[in-house]
Amino acid sequence: MTPRSARPAGGSPATAAPAADEVADRLHSAAIHLLRWLRREDERGALSGPRLSALSVIVFGGPVTLGELAAAEQVRPPTMTRIVDALEAAGLATRRPDPADARAVLIAATRTGRRLLAEGRRRRVEALAERLRGLNDDERAALHAAAPALVRLSGAPFSG
Repeated sequence: MTPRSARPAGGSPATAAPAADEVADRLHSAAIHLLRWLRREDERGALSGPRLSALSVIVFGGPVTLGELAAAEQVRPPTMTRIVDALEAAGLATRRPDPADARAVLIAATRTGRRLLAEGRRRRVEALAERLRGLNDDERAALHAAAPALVRLSGAPFSG
């Protein structure tokens, strides 16, 4: 890690970029705290974290097989079967035969599932926007400018 004294005064990005490990350490801590705080918004919804996460994969990934969903969520297929059973019982997901493989089924989100996920996203975005309103203009501009790089780091497609 680059000592602060080794960087030019102010450490401004225009004069010297901080070391990658320093940025990684600060981002790691901030991301954990931010996600933990945002997760509290999900507790106000109707689904547990694992069910909400699986529904998100189904909504944004399109119809998926149970194996694909289990792999995306990093759980074993029997665990994912229980999660999908609960989503299906709640009317948030459906199973249908996979036209490409007669032995497999595809799991798709229902209109209700997509709506529930959109409502949760709206709550989280509004909560985050409220926090952002507490920052000054320069801080908000810096976060806005950093957003594309953060999306690239995450490996997610940039959604605007």
